Amino acid sequence: MAATKMLFFGMFLLSIAMVYEGNGELALPSSLTFYLQDTAKGGNATVTPVIGLSGRDWTYDQFGTIFAMDDPVLMGPNPLSEVVGRAQGMMIVSAHDGANVNAMFSIVFTNMQYSGSSLEIQGVSRQRESYKELSVVSGTGRFRFARGYAAFETTFYDPETAHSVIRFTITLRQT
Repeated sequence: MAATKMLFFGMFLLSIAMVYEGNGELALPSSLTFYLQDTAKGGNATVTPVIGLSGRDWTYDQFGTIFAMDDPVLMGPNPLSEVVGRAQGMMIVSAHDGANVNAMFSIVFTNMQYSGSSLEIQGVSRQRESYKELSVVSGTGRFRFARGYAAFETTFYDPETAHSVIRFTITLRQT
């Protein structure tokens, strides 16, 4: 009798878990595309060097320079597009010849259905290539345990103002 009650109780708990799984949060999209507005000069700079080697210029191609970034993440390439969050983190010029930057940053969502969630991006960014891929190593909120990759392409660059528009497409592994 006690074993039968335990069996029914176990089946009841299993059915609750199955209903939650089936009716829980919406599945994540397999691909998301956003745009970064990256500015390296002026009073509204969104990326800036914070430290580097003593006696050397702190530039994007100088080994050992560390940059902090806080770029707006937008729905489209226009600076007036809807803001969906911020790309916040740091980059370190990690190659002696300045060709590579090790990037570690979070996409912190502040708008849309992902508000309060984040994606963690990490990897080597090959500065001299127009197409770059970095790893999606984790996330929080709706993106908890996320895995995948992020492809970055510069769609616009103004050397005079050091302003870039960077399209990035995040591809998530569906489990």
